[in-house]
Amino acid sequence: MEHPTPRQRGFDRFYGIMDGATHFFSPHYMLEDDNRIETVPDDFYFTDAITDKAIGMIERVVEDEKPFFLYLAHTAPHWPLHAHPEDIARYDGIYSKGWDHIRTARHETMNSSGVFQRSWNISPRDNSVHGGAQEQNKDWKASKMATYAAMVDRMDQSIGTLIAALKRLGQFDNTLVMFLSDNGGCAEFMAEDGWAKFYPDQTHDGKQITMGNVTGLRPGDAQTFQSYDKPWANVSNAPFRLYKHYVHEGGISTPLVVHWPDGFAPRSAAHAPCHVVDILPTILEATGAACQAEVGGHEIQPLRGESLLRLFQGADWQRKQPIFWEHEGNAAIRLGQFKLVRLHDRPWELYDIEADRTELTNLAGRNPKLERDLIRQYQTWADRVGVLDWNEALPKLLQAWNLQTPDG
Repeated sequence: MEHPTPRQRGFDRFYGIMDGATHFFSPHYMLEDDNRIETVPDDFYFTDAITDKAIGMIERVVEDEKPFFLYLAHTAPHWPLHAHPEDIARYDGIYSKGWDHIRTARHETMNSSGVFQRSWNISPRDNSVHGGAQEQNKDWKASKMATYAAMVDRMDQSIGTLIAALKRLGQFDNTLVMFLSDNGGCAEFMAEDGWAKFYPDQTHDGKQITMGNVTGLRPGDAQTFQSYDKPWANVSNAPFRLYKHYVHEGGISTPLVVHWPDGFAPRSAAHAPCHVVDILPTILEATGAACQAEVGGHEIQPLRGESLLRLFQGADWQRKQPIFWEHEGNAAIRLGQFKLVRLHDRPWELYDIEADRTELTNLAGRNPKLERDLIRQYQTWADRVGVLDWNEALPKLLQAWNLQTPDG
């Protein structure tokens, strides 16, 4: 294989894709273990398929009376917008009120339910999106969000099927389940001459796919290939600023849902800054396992992150380490209540994230000593992990993408 597969990185079994996205009904490149899957059934839908395979993997290890770690990485609701008609039908008309109305309503619901502090005001609509635009081609725009919601719905059904399997196998109470997303809503516009050109324009059975966000063409079926675009990403990330690609809260903040009846009692929401680097330390502490120093002759990088087990158990847990981000030149560090963040090639911004979670009041310049210290810590981290200068990296990536074939 050209790129290391999950099996070459320590997993015993693998089923899925190596890309970040694929056609949900007619995937262009899939692997089972290290073997390419050439055909799929007529009723194939990616979300259902990877859950069914995951359940099969669990059944085999339970039969062998072995403990297991399952990483189930759904691509839904990432573009392309593909869903079953019956799932889309449940959301027809719901989003016709427009993105401004729904975004505000979601923020009000968060406030009333106690998920958010009322002092955290909603951020303005993205300044590149005009309010009047939601009245143009309204039904088509609402259909995109309805399809997106249907994809989330189907994923929820799929996870429910997995939970039912754990119960059937007698593994539910002693399985630590962690559910989260990898980033905020995605604002990428699926233009006919953009990302879509990297994917086949025909299904496996030879049907022509209309690539890109073609105005008036409702998404959902196998012959479409669309995204839901910036305004709806703004809704998905309400009340935060920005979206995927950026490291303001709209791009990085997602909830973490955790369940383990044998490990801790149920409790309500806890507001604490956590990061994906904390998942492995948490699993190691929960299982009593040790991190290997070497796998397959390769030295393992030192363990980063902090165990969240005490937080899950209701203890007074406080994070000790900073959290760092860098993506496409956008950068941030979170230490305690403060977050230093910047857009690519723009000045640093400073926020008191506990008082101002939606990043509306920039405190840059008010505490130079703190800013210098945070910048120093960020730069030390960036040097250690090898963060690339985005101005140098982007041209190389664009060149590689232009040469890339759909089959990799």
